Amino acid sequence: MRIETTPLAGLAVIHPDVFPDDRGWFYESYNIDKFKTLEIETTFVQDNHSKSVKDTLRGLHFQTAPGQAKLVRCTLGKIWDVAVDIRPKSPTFGKWHAVELDDQSKLSFFIPVGFAHGFCVLSDMAEVQYKCSSVYNGSTEAGIAWDDPDFAVAWPVATPLLSKRDVGNQSFKQFRAKL
Repeated sequence: MRIETTPLAGLAVIHPDVFPDDRGWFYESYNIDKFKTLEIETTFVQDNHSKSVKDTLRGLHFQTAPGQAKLVRCTLGKIWDVAVDIRPKSPTFGKWHAVELDDQSKLSFFIPVGFAHGFCVLSDMAEVQYKCSSVYNGSTEAGIAWDDPDFAVAWPVATPLLSKRDVGNQSFKQFRAKL
């Protein structure tokens, strides 16, 4: 297992060691001791699993307090996964980074507390599984508009399928005004 750092501090791509044979393959998607050696010392307390059709866009979501780190992987299909730095004191505040996750590469995307997260589905269908560092709490659920011009995320989908919640997410300007 190895870690690939990104231009945004704390955000990382995890490359697992995959062991293929005639029957298929095996890999550890998470091992607390190995993650500690990679300097990721987050304790995960909840696992989520979603299934979405092509062009679905989910995000940009985050939890306000205590925040929520995520370890995201695509176990079927292909997604474009995006994290936006919303840590007010960060030198990369308002910047985003994306990675393609799919069932072939088996990469994982570690997103620390202080990032908004979203993804869009590139394949006909995709299943996404992710670990969270805090239990979901609807009262701390928040989001920023996926198409906010201050971020200018280069989403690879022309007409995304959105939830009612995501259509109504606040702008980055509105988020900053609450800080």
